[in-house]
Amino acid sequence: MADDSRFRMGRLDHVHIRVPNRALAAEWYATHLGFEPVDEYDFWATDVDGGPLQISADGGRTMLALFEAGDGHPMVAQETGVAFSVEPDVFVAFSRSLPNGIVRPDGEPLTPADVVDFDLCWAYDFADPWGNRYELNCYDYDTVRDELIGGDGITPVRYWPREVYDQRTRR
Repeated sequence: MADDSRFRMGRLDHVHIRVPNRALAAEWYATHLGFEPVDEYDFWATDVDGGPLQISADGGRTMLALFEAGDGHPMVAQETGVAFSVEPDVFVAFSRSLPNGIVRPDGEPLTPADVVDFDLCWAYDFADPWGNRYELNCYDYDTVRDELIGGDGITPVRYWPREVYDQRTRR
């Protein structure tokens, strides 16, 4: 029986992202990924020296905290990556909008053919103009396979052979 009195971490609230210019970054995130400033936290960006600009694409449930790099706060890109999950219609629309100014982690334009097949979900790995890395996932595997992969004739990227998943599911 599990001990229900032990501490359990809550949902992901926000991720700290360093950028050279918060206003420019907020504009890029709005244009390319649908993020908007969260008004409730605006005073942190306007009234607190070095405070973050909180932006969100889901009404403030999950946020990016844009911190402006400067003296004492060097520009260090988020290289391990932050992953977001979307519904299949959003994932397919994102794919069909490419290339659109979003780049892969290597700096080359992100294209529909960069979609990764993870056997249980589909993903795109990309970076913002300052090298902060992201992943966009969709776990409705069959819908994306039928509508996007099959529908648009895309051959996805694979990081491991399909047989690994097939063997696992046969157990």
